[in-house]
Amino acid sequence: MMPFTPPSRLKIPCLLALLITTFIELLTGPAAHASTSAEADAIFNAYNKAFYFTNDAGGFYRAKTDGGKTFFWDRAEQLEMILDVYERSTNPACLTLFSNVFKGFVADHGTNWSHNEFNDDIMWMVIACSRAYGYTGNPVFRDIAKDNFDRCYARAWSTNLGGGLWWKTNNQSKHSCVNGPAAIAAFLLYRIYDDTNYLAKSESIYQWERSVLFDSTTGQIYDNIRLSGQLQKIAFTYNEGTFIGAANFLGHTNDARLAADYVKNVLCHDGLLPQYNPSGDTSGFNGICVRWLARFMNDRGLQSSYAAWLQTNADAAWQIRRPSDDLSWPRWQEPTPPGVLDAWGCSSSVVILQVAQPKTLFQPPLMPL
Repeated sequence: MMPFTPPSRLKIPCLLALLITTFIELLTGPAAHASTSAEADAIFNAYNKAFYFTNDAGGFYRAKTDGGKTFFWDRAEQLEMILDVYERSTNPACLTLFSNVFKGFVADHGTNWSHNEFNDDIMWMVIACSRAYGYTGNPVFRDIAKDNFDRCYARAWSTNLGGGLWWKTNNQSKHSCVNGPAAIAAFLLYRIYDDTNYLAKSESIYQWERSVLFDSTTGQIYDNIRLSGQLQKIAFTYNEGTFIGAANFLGHTNDARLAADYVKNVLCHDGLLPQYNPSGDTSGFNGICVRWLARFMNDRGLQSSYAAWLQTNADAAWQIRRPSDDLSWPRWQEPTPPGVLDAWGCSSSVVILQVAQPKTLFQPPLMPL
């Protein structure tokens, strides 16, 4: 703790600082608003007020403000969103909320997720449960994560196209949206179990994605490669984010930096992340991206490169919220409109306000994540 400084010693430095700040603002305009922890709490509370509900089976999120229920992968990412809030706030109520939403998830989907043909859906949920175990020590989260990763890996990994995981059980294409999350999931299981077999799987999945779906000149992550060998070279922020997350965990920091710079310098417009559709799969992509990019920034001490840019996006997400309920949609260059809003679409604004907060990375009690 810094020693207390008597007010008499502060007068001249504070006056000088005030004069300097005033002069700068005359030249450049007022300093940009930086989102605060109070705003991060407020946007999360608004989100839960609009979308969260409970019944005898557990906790759930409505798909839209007018009803429904989120499905598998978007609810997995809502569970991650809750953990993002906990990482910032260390509020134990977040872990209770996670447990309630997890209970509702199990009521809808069970504990064996092999019935889901989308391998990426399973890996998103494995990540959520692995992270939750790190904070709670609840063996249920650990065991479900391991069991479902093992089953999914067994059916999804193949030597076709040089390796990598199939996107779906029809085995027609291999996507970044499953390989990036799977590399992260395997690494988290390695941390949990201290089992180097998971580390080897994480590295091999990552290296396949890097060799096939990564442009090492630009930092772009291609979306997928089809069984025919045809590449789809469209870039999405969530694929960039999970690649950054895996690269960071595995120590491939140059790759992570290249992908992060691609997001910041190429995918953004006027410094703001892409304006994806306000509903549908793409609507929550930016939240996934910034979660892993911010973790990379904090782990590697790269705040000078990314902190101000993340704060710019967080500020935009907060400023365009609608006054009636503080909900903020994913198109941060436009005010959030009246009418029905999508829960998955509003989640990116919640996430960016959590991860953009200046902080020393909070480490879980059981393992560093």
